[in-house]
Amino acid sequence: MANLEILVSELPTLIQNLKLTIGDSNKIMEQIISINNAQEQLRNIKKLIAQELRLESVKNSAIATLPRIDTVASLFLPSVGLVDPAIAEKFGHSKTKISLTDLQSKIDDWIEWGYFLQAIAADILSDDSLVNQLNSNINHLSLFAKFQVISENLKINLVFEKSHILENQIQKINNYQNELLQLKQKLNYVFNTIKNSRSLLNILLGVSAFCGKSGFALEWLDDDHELIISSDSKFQELTDILNDCDCLQEQIAVLIIQGDTLREQAEQALKKIEQENHNKATISQHVKILPKFLTPKIVRSVLIVVSSLVVLGFGSWKIKEQSLQWQQMNLSLTQEASANAKFKSAQKFGMEAASLVQKPPHPLKVWQQAETKWHQAIILLDSISHKTSVYDRAKKKLAYYQINYKSISQRILVEKKALANLESAQKLAIEANFFANSSPYSLLFRQQAQYKWVQAINLLQAIPESTSVSVQAKEMLTMYKNNYAAISQI
Repeated sequence: MANLEILVSELPTLIQNLKLTIGDSNKIMEQIISINNAQEQLRNIKKLIAQELRLESVKNSAIATLPRIDTVASLFLPSVGLVDPAIAEKFGHSKTKISLTDLQSKIDDWIEWGYFLQAIAADILSDDSLVNQLNSNINHLSLFAKFQVISENLKINLVFEKSHILENQIQKINNYQNELLQLKQKLNYVFNTIKNSRSLLNILLGVSAFCGKSGFALEWLDDDHELIISSDSKFQELTDILNDCDCLQEQIAVLIIQGDTLREQAEQALKKIEQENHNKATISQHVKILPKFLTPKIVRSVLIVVSSLVVLGFGSWKIKEQSLQWQQMNLSLTQEASANAKFKSAQKFGMEAASLVQKPPHPLKVWQQAETKWHQAIILLDSISHKTSVYDRAKKKLAYYQINYKSISQRILVEKKALANLESAQKLAIEANFFANSSPYSLLFRQQAQYKWVQAINLLQAIPESTSVSVQAKEMLTMYKNNYAAISQI
C-alpha cells in the first residue's frame, strides 16, 4: 500500500510529461523516451491497484481501502497546481476522491494518449521533408508577433517639411505594405492547410507555420475529443487557430488601408514641396536675368516701384489681409477637390462591393472582399468635410453604405460559422478514422470514433442552405452517416 501511495503522488509529473512539443525535431526523440517512461510508471501503478483490489477481494471486502483514508477503495488525486480549464480533464480534479477502479480507467486513457503521441512522433521523424520544414518554421516569428511588429513600424509621424525624410518614409511604408501582403499569403496557407488537409501531419505543419518560434505542444483531447494544443502558455483547439487566422486577416486589411492613406499623405506632401522648390527656382532665375536687360528707362521704373514700396508699407496690413483671404480660398478649393475625389472613390468602392455580392451564395472570401470595399467607402465618406458642397450627398450615401456593411458582416458571420462547422466536421472525421484504424480492437478507441462521427453529423446538419458550403456539407453528411452506422454495428 505504501508503494501505491508513493507512485500515485508522482502522478502530476507523469501526466505533465504526456505531451509532444512540435518545434525542434532534434528533441522529439527525447520526448518519446520521456513519454515511454511515463507510460511504464503508469502501468506499475495500475498493477499495484490490481493487487490491492485482489487483496481486498480475498478479505471479502466490497471495495479496497487505503489505511490513511477512511473511505472504501478510494483516494485523493494529488494536486497538479494551476491547470488551464481546457485540459483540466486530462489531470482529473485534485482534492477530489476517486475510486481505485476509476483511477485504473483514467490510467488506461493516459497510456493510450501516450501511444497516440508516440505514433505521431514516429511519423514526423520518418519524413525528412516535414522535419526540415518544422525546423525552418521555428526560425521565424509567429504570425501574430510578426503582425504586431509591422503594426508598430507603421506608426510613422510624417515629416512634411523635409523631402528627403518623406522619401525615406514612403519607402518604409511600401516595404511594410509588402510585408503585410506576404503575411496575408502565409495566413491563407495556414488556414487552408488546417482546414482542408486530411493528413494530421500536414495540419500540424500548418500550426507550426502559425506558431513559429513559439512552437506548440499536443496536450490532450477535450470532452468533445477535439485535439488541444498549447503555445506561449495558451491552450486552444485547432478551430480556435482558424478563428485567429480570420481575425488576423481582418486586422491586416484595416492596416493595409491605413498604410495606403499614410503613403498618400506623404506623396501629396512631397509633391507640394517639389512644386514650391520649382517655383522658387523659377523666380530666382528671373531675378538673375533682370540685370542683363536693365535700361535707363527700366531703372527709372524700378526707382518708381521702390518709391511706391514706401507708400505700400503703410498699407501692408491690407496686403496681409488679401493674402490671408487667398490662402483661405486656396484651402477651400483644395478641400473641395479632395472631397469630390473621396466621394467618387467611395462610389467606386460601393459599386464594386455591390457587384461582388450579386447572385449569392458566395465563398467567404468574396463576402470579405465586399465587406472591405464597403469599409473603405465608409472611411472615405466619413472623412469628407462638412464645409464642402458634397457633404450632404456624402452623408446620405454614408448611411446607406453602413446598412450594406452591416448586412454583409452578418452574412460573413453565417458563412464563417458554416465553414467552421464544415472544418470541425472534417477534423472530427479524420480523428474518427484515426481511432478506428489505429486500434480496431480497443473499445475506448471505437467509442471515441463513434462519438466523433456523431459530433461531425450534428455540425453538418447545422449548416444553413444559404451558405456556399451547403452542397458539400450534404455530400459529406451522407458519407458520415454511413460511417457512423458501420462503426455502430461493430
